[in-house]
Amino acid sequence: MTYMFSSVRLRLAAGAIAGLVVVLVLSWAGLVALFERHVERRIGSELDLHLAQLASATQVSASGQLALEPAPSDPRFGKVRGGLYWQIEDEASGSMLRSRSLWDLRLAAGAGLPASGVVAVDDRPGPRDTSLRVHERRLLLPDGTGERVVRFSVAMDRREIDGLTADFSGDLVLALVGLGVVLAGASLLQIALGTAPLAGIGRQVAAVRGGTLRRLPSAAASEVMPLVQEVNALLDGADAQIERARARAADLAHGLKTPLAALKADAARIADQGAPEIAQGIEVAVDAMSRQVERELARTRVRHGGRGSETVLRPAVERIVAVIRRTPACDLVNVVVDIPETMCVAIDEPDLVEVMGNLIENGVRHASSHVRVGVDPAGSGLARVCVDDDGDGLSPAERDVVLGRGVRLDSQPGGAGLGLAIVADILDAYGLALTLSTSPQGGLAASFVVRARM
Repeated sequence: MTYMFSSVRLRLAAGAIAGLVVVLVLSWAGLVALFERHVERRIGSELDLHLAQLASATQVSASGQLALEPAPSDPRFGKVRGGLYWQIEDEASGSMLRSRSLWDLRLAAGAGLPASGVVAVDDRPGPRDTSLRVHERRLLLPDGTGERVVRFSVAMDRREIDGLTADFSGDLVLALVGLGVVLAGASLLQIALGTAPLAGIGRQVAAVRGGTLRRLPSAAASEVMPLVQEVNALLDGADAQIERARARAADLAHGLKTPLAALKADAARIADQGAPEIAQGIEVAVDAMSRQVERELARTRVRHGGRGSETVLRPAVERIVAVIRRTPACDLVNVVVDIPETMCVAIDEPDLVEVMGNLIENGVRHASSHVRVGVDPAGSGLARVCVDDDGDGLSPAERDVVLGRGVRLDSQPGGAGLGLAIVADILDAYGLALTLSTSPQGGLAASFVVRARM
């Protein structure tokens, strides 16, 4: 439940639907109450009209008897227990006239009789355990010698009121359910439209992380613009930190290489002075320090990096090949670049240059005559970048150890045995892996799979 409501959209939807249900229930109860009041007023007006007709048609004869002429014409008065009743009672003599619908019953007296001319309204028990809405009025009628107090009562079965109210309530439920469905749909649509910019920002952040975007584009909604601006400012700050880290790494490299070179020169002089064993120990220590410094500097260049950008692959590779072709190692080796012109890979350009430079240089150093730098498809949105040569290659056991710290399986000069290890470290910072295998030319194939697009 907690996980489900961690979504802002689900929270808004749940709140909107809950609020809508509460409003519709309250509306239903309020409208039913208003309708019941309206029906009661309408029936009350009808009962008051019947009271007026009874009062105008009732007379007291010279003998003191009540007489009604003409009788009310509503057919419900003539049907036994028809639901509509009238009763006229002389309070002095107790004589009474009543509708046929009452048959042998009489309307119970109210708790308090109203003053003359005032209509009293209340509910009283009726035939067959029914409840009656009663309108009652007291009037003074002349009897030839004076006046008499006569009570007029008209009643209607409340089941008619309750039935009308129940019918209205049922129809209202259907109408409100339909209205609720429409309003719920409108609320969900409003929530979807309102939260769309947030979902868009999530996709854009993923694109920045994946390297297809450098910065978040300006948002259409002004409410999320502060978030976009803060994220872009954070990315700017991170890039600035990366550049400072790389600059410090370069400064550290220059600062350490000179003293290490001086130590190596001192070791050579010590050897010339007749202490070759001491000189060899110093050279071994200096070489170990140099390898460790080189690898840690390479790690520093990418440890704070790996933050989403794309690099066009072929121009970067061609620049590296152009430099390597000027080296003596490339005099007898032909380097072929087989990469589409517009292919982009999700690696920052300095890191890509470091990776490809080490792989190509390693291939040229060990190739007999041919090195191929190519790209092969590796699935949807992925490509395998491969550098393979026609050299002696490596056995499976050698491939397992060659990525270790400073491991060298060759005796050629000009390297520290760190190239493949540095490549593996850089690729690991991007969540990628370096794979070593046998190339189609019989030598070593060094490859990695990266997200790419044309």
